[in-house]
Parts: sequence; C-alpha cells; structure tokens
Amino acid sequence: MADQSIPEARTPEASPEGVVSPEAAQKEGISRRTLLGTAGATGLVLGAAGGAVGYAAAPAQATPLTSLGADQVMFHGKHQPGITTALQARGHLVAFDLAAGAGRKEATALLRRWSETAQRLMAGEPATQDDTDVARDAGPSSLTITFGFGHSFFDRTGLQKQRPVALDPLPDFSSDQLDKARSNGDLWVQIGANDALVAFHALRAIQKDAGSAARVRWQMNGFNRSPGATAHPMTARNLMGQIDGTRNPKPADSDFDQRIFVPASGSNDPAWMANGSYAVVRRIRMLLDDWEQLSLKEQENVIGRRKSDGAPLSGGTETTEMDLEKTDAEGNLVVPINAHARITRPDQNGGAAMLRRPFSYHDGFGTDGVPDAGLLFICWQADPLRGFVTVQRKLDRGDALSQFIRHEASGLFAVPGGAAEGQYVGQELLEG
Repeated sequence: MADQSIPEARTPEASPEGVVSPEAAQKEGISRRTLLGTAGATGLVLGAAGGAVGYAAAPAQATPLTSLGADQVMFHGKHQPGITTALQARGHLVAFDLAAGAGRKEATALLRRWSETAQRLMAGEPATQDDTDVARDAGPSSLTITFGFGHSFFDRTGLQKQRPVALDPLPDFSSDQLDKARSNGDLWVQIGANDALVAFHALRAIQKDAGSAARVRWQMNGFNRSPGATAHPMTARNLMGQIDGTRNPKPADSDFDQRIFVPASGSNDPAWMANGSYAVVRRIRMLLDDWEQLSLKEQENVIGRRKSDGAPLSGGTETTEMDLEKTDAEGNLVVPINAHARITRPDQNGGAAMLRRPFSYHDGFGTDGVPDAGLLFICWQADPLRGFVTVQRKLDRGDALSQFIRHEASGLFAVPGGAAEGQYVGQELLEG
C-alpha cells in the first residue's frame, strides 16, 4: 500500500493504450455489440421473508451507450493493456496451473486461444465459440485482459533457460501470513472493466478457453469507484477511507518507462520480455475493526496525510511536496518517523518506484462479524527487486500501518510486452 497514486483518468482519445472515444467508435462502428447494445438498468427484486412473492421495479427506459460502455482499449500494442489503463470499476484476478501432462505445446495453443478471445472481447465482440451472451447488450466498457507467467511455468514447459532472474521468488516478509493455495501459479490473468457483467463475461470466457490444458488455481474479485462517481477526477480512496496513491509514477514522467517497463535492449532480461513488466500481486487484508477504533488524528499520523484531501500533514494540497523535517511547537516531527507515506517515498528508498494499480475487495463477514476486506495490491515495475522488494523491506522495519494490515496471498509474474497484429501474447517465448 505504498504512497503512490494511479495515473489520472484520461480522455479516451489521449490514452497511450489506444482507448477509442465514443465519437471515434461511432464513426468506425467498433462492433456489432456496440452498435446494437444499449445501457439498461436491472430491476430490483424485493422478496418477502418466507414467501415467493416479490416486487420488481420497472426497468429504466433504454438509452444509447454512454462513454462508459463505448470506451475501447486496444489489445495489440507495444505494451499489454491493463498496465497504464485508467483504473476500472471491476476487476478479476485468476491464476492457472497447467494440467498434468500439459507442456509447451499445450501452453502455446492456450495463449493463442486466450489472445484471440481477449482481442474479440476487448472490441465488444462475442467469443468465437460458445459465447454465453452475458455481455451481448454492452459495449467494450474499457475491458482489458492481461497475461503473465509465473516462476513454475518455465519448469512445466521446459523453458527454464528463458526464465528471467527477476522472477526469482519474493523473500519472506514479517507481515506475511500467506496462503499457498491462493499464491503464485503457472499463469496469471488480470481482467478489468467498467461494467461488472462485461468483466465477468471475460472471466468466464478465459476460464472456458483453458479447457483441459489448465485448471484454476485461485481467483479473486475486486472493485474500484465507478468513473464519474465523483464531481471531478481524483485519486482513489481505499477501504480505510484514505486517498491512496498520491505519488504514483505517471506516464508523463521522463523516467516512467525505465522504471515500469523492461527495455528492448541493454537489460539482463531475456529478449522476449522487451517492453514487458513484472507484476507483484498481494492480497492485503485490512483489519478494519482495529483501524476504525483509531481517532481521525491517529489515523492521519499512521498514514502521514490528511484523510479529507490526501494533503501531507506538513501542509498544502495533495500534490504538495511533503516536508519531512517540519516540527510542531513541541519539536515533534509533523509527519511521524514511522508514517506510511514517509517510509514509501522513492527518495527514502534509493529512488525505488512502482506503478500501483490495485482493486479493493470484500469477501463477506466471518462468524464473528469481522469483515474479510482489503486490497488486491497489484504493482508494476521493470525490476521487482529494485521496486517492490526494496520498499516492502523498508516497510517491514517499522511502518505504522503494518499492525492494521495482513498479507494473505502473494504472486510474482513476468508479463511480456504487447502482441503485434497477427501475433499472440508470449509468442516470442513459446516459439523463439
């Protein structure tokens, strides 16, 4: 939960990943589904206790697709989608293990299928075979599907010599209480969309495409605030109520690419990782009952920023540079020495930075009423040892937030660059 923010939402025509604006989509006729679809409202059914009778609200009058549904992200490109794409309202993370006896041949066929399906669904088109029609009335809704390879994938496919050194397992951290069944995996898929049904449709299609080649190892569901839910674009809030991610690297930064993406040359990474990135995935449970017992001032001291607007406790606005040396009338540091925002600053970690692109999650309540909720933490970097590991080690040594969170699942995945037209993700690795 580093103090770095998701890039500000861009207008579709300005996206580096090729988001198509509604106007452009209308001119080009982006897909059969987009042309035919309308955004309808689902009726709410109120069932009487113990009875079969309910009252259904009349559906709202159908309206043309808004920008929410019509926005499209391009599948083909220099980088895979879902990395610098603006935060989406719904997300699914799913890891697969190759089936017993499946190897490089089966993995190659699977990545071909997945890439074809991803391209079609991201364009708002149905899957090639046996489409479920779950999303037939919707447009692309900024759907992105991103693929990565875990450490074990290379053993299963006989490609050990092509495994990047950067994919070595993450070290143990003191806040880890990891469930191995919900960690790692041969293959990882990230799905994001601004419509819940579109996101689920993609999840189901990817799972069905796996067929006999791979089985689901674990799957997690997340959400963010819907686009347009606030009066103006702003950094997202997490389930602790904090503005989360103010210092995220931004694509406009001069060193953004070198921090986030593997260079095409001059790197220790294998050639197939050019223009790719490494994703660290952590399920971080927030101990909300404990957190909410703190006073507002105590919460702000843990983070080092005001809860209302994300401004540093040293003063200013959200984007004001934090004054780490400022003291109060009694000589105490205004931003506590163990404040989360202080510890995670790149200038406090040798310049280490990562692009955080998380989803919140809530998986219900325990029998004791305690919420199972928190953050599906996803961060992107060119080198996880210099990015996530450097910062997490620093947090391990005295972050005030540590007593209010618990890392319950973890994974590290090599995410290759984007597929060119006519190619599939990972083709250089699997056929090179």
